[in-house]
Amino acid sequence: MRRFRPYFSYLKAVRGSIILALLCGIVYGAANGAGLPLMVKKIFPKIFDPEAARLTDWQLMLIALWLPTIFALRGVAGYFNSYLIQYAGTRILEALRLDYFRKLQVLPVSFLQRQKTGDLISRGMTDTQTLQTALTTFANDIFKQPTTLIGALGYLGYLAYTERGVWLVLVSMAVIPLCILPIRYVGKRLINRARQLQGQLGQVSERFSENLNAAREVRAFSLEEIEINRLRTLTNSLVVSQMKVTKYTQALTPSIELISAAGISMTLVYAYKTGLSLPAFVSIITALYTCYDPIKKLGALQNITKIGSAALDRLEVVLNAPNSIADPVNPVPLGRAQGNLAFEHVVLTYDNDTAALRDVSISIPAGTTCALVGPSGAGKSTFANLVPRFYDVSSGRITLDGVDIRDVSLADLRRNIAIVSQEPVLFNDTVYNNLLLGRHDATREEVEQAARDAFAHDFILTLPQGYETIVGERGATLSGGQRQRLAVARAFLRNAPILILDEATSALDSESEAAIQLALRKLVVGKTVLIIAHRFSTIRDASLILVFDQGRIIDAGPHTELYERNPLYKGLYNRQGSFETA
Repeated sequence: MRRFRPYFSYLKAVRGSIILALLCGIVYGAANGAGLPLMVKKIFPKIFDPEAARLTDWQLMLIALWLPTIFALRGVAGYFNSYLIQYAGTRILEALRLDYFRKLQVLPVSFLQRQKTGDLISRGMTDTQTLQTALTTFANDIFKQPTTLIGALGYLGYLAYTERGVWLVLVSMAVIPLCILPIRYVGKRLINRARQLQGQLGQVSERFSENLNAAREVRAFSLEEIEINRLRTLTNSLVVSQMKVTKYTQALTPSIELISAAGISMTLVYAYKTGLSLPAFVSIITALYTCYDPIKKLGALQNITKIGSAALDRLEVVLNAPNSIADPVNPVPLGRAQGNLAFEHVVLTYDNDTAALRDVSISIPAGTTCALVGPSGAGKSTFANLVPRFYDVSSGRITLDGVDIRDVSLADLRRNIAIVSQEPVLFNDTVYNNLLLGRHDATREEVEQAARDAFAHDFILTLPQGYETIVGERGATLSGGQRQRLAVARAFLRNAPILILDEATSALDSESEAAIQLALRKLVVGKTVLIIAHRFSTIRDASLILVFDQGRIIDAGPHTELYERNPLYKGLYNRQGSFETA
C-alpha cells in the first residue's frame, strides 16, 4: 500500500469517523469470527445433547438469546461501520475533486492544450471516484476482515488446545495459504487491464464532449451516423476491456471457494479418522468457513486497490504536473501599473522544440495603441499571451514598468490586464454575474454603467429577466454581437491599464461591429493596447504597428511608413483578407 500512502492525508479530515468505523469493524469481526463458532460449540450441545442436564425456562431463554445477541451486535456494528466509512468516503471524494480542480486552475495553458478536455473531465469524475472507493474500502476492510480471520483462527487455536485430535483437523488449515495464489495471479493481470479501461473511459468522455461542442457542425454536414459509428467503435473497445476486468475480478471468488471446499472436505476426513464429536466438528467447519470469507474479501480488496492504482496513475498526470508558471517566493508589489511594456530578447520555444518567438525586442510606452500584424502562425497571439503569463518565456524577459513580470504575483499582474477575445466565454449564470467577473467588488451602478459604455444595457433590458437572465452554457442564448458587448463591458468594469483585443470584431455583422468599434474607441483611451486584428481598418490608426513573420518582429512603425517600406505589410493591407491568429 505504499502506492497510496501519500494520499492517506485525505483521511485526516475524517479521522474521527474512520476511527469509530474501524472500532465498529473490529466488533463486527470479533462477533463474526469467534462469536458464531463459539455459539455452535458451547450452546448447541446444551440443547441437543440428550445426556445434558435439563434446562429451566430461564436458562433456555438466556441460551436462545445468544444467537440474536450475536447477530444484533454484528448487525449494528456492521451498519455503523458501513455508514461511517461511506460518510468518510464522500468527504474524501470531495477533497480529491477539489484538489484536482484546484491544480487545473494553476497549470499553464500549454499543459491544458496538450490534453483532451473530455479525458480531463473523466479523470476528475470517474478516476477520483475509483480512487475514493479504493481508499475507503481499504480503510474499512483492512481491519474488519483480518479481525474476522484472526477471531476464527483464534477459536481454532482454542479448540486445538482443548479438544483431542483437533491438531489433525488443524492440518487442514494448511490449505488457507493456497488461497493467496489466485489473489496474486489476478492482481498481476488486473492492473494493466484497469489502466487500459480507465484510459478508454476517458476517450469515450472526450468523444461525447467533442460531439456536443460541435453540435451545429455535425448537423450541418450530416455527420450523425459517422459520429455514432465513431462512438460505437470506442464503446466496443470499452466493453472488451470491461469484460477483461470482470473476467479476473469474478474469477477470484469461485477460485477461493473451490480451495475452501477442498479444505472443508479434508476436515471431514480428519474428523472421521479422529472420532471428533459433532459439536466440535460443526464449530470447526463454522470457523473455517468464517476464515475463507475474509480471505475472499481481502482478495477483492487487492483487486480494488489495483484498479485504484490505475486511476491514481491517471490522476497524477495532473496532480504531479509541474507548475512552471507560479508566483515568485517574494513577489514585488505592483499596484496599479502605468502600462510601460518592454520585451528584451524574448524567445519562446514550445515542448516540441518549435520556436514561436525568436529574439523579440520591443518597447511599448504606456498609452500606446499597438497593433500586431502578420500572416497566420507568425507569433502575434503568442506575443500578446506572454504579457499575462499564459506562457513563460524560454529566455529573455518581459518587463512592466521596469519590473520583470515573473517577479510579480500572478494576481497582481493580471489585475492590470483586461482581455477581449474573438470568442468571449460566458458562464452558465446570470448576465449580471458574468459582468461582475470583470471586478468582483463592483457596485450595481458600476456594472450597469459599464454595460452602457459597451452599448449592452439596452439589449440586456429586453431579455426575459434583464440582468438576472441566465445566458446558457457559453452564452448560447445570446447572439455573437451580444456576447461580444458583454465582454467589452467586462473590460470597462475592470478598467485595467493594459488592454488586449484579440480579434475582437472579426466575426461580427456590420451593425454589431460598428457598435463595438464605437465602444472600443472609448475603452482604449489612456491605456496600453495590444490589438490582434486582420481587418486593417481596425488597426490603421494605431500609433505603433508591429509586423510579425516566422516568430520575429521584422518591422515596426505607423501605417504610412510601413505601407511604403515593408512589402509584407503592404501585401497584407492590399489584400484586406481575413487571416487566422497565430
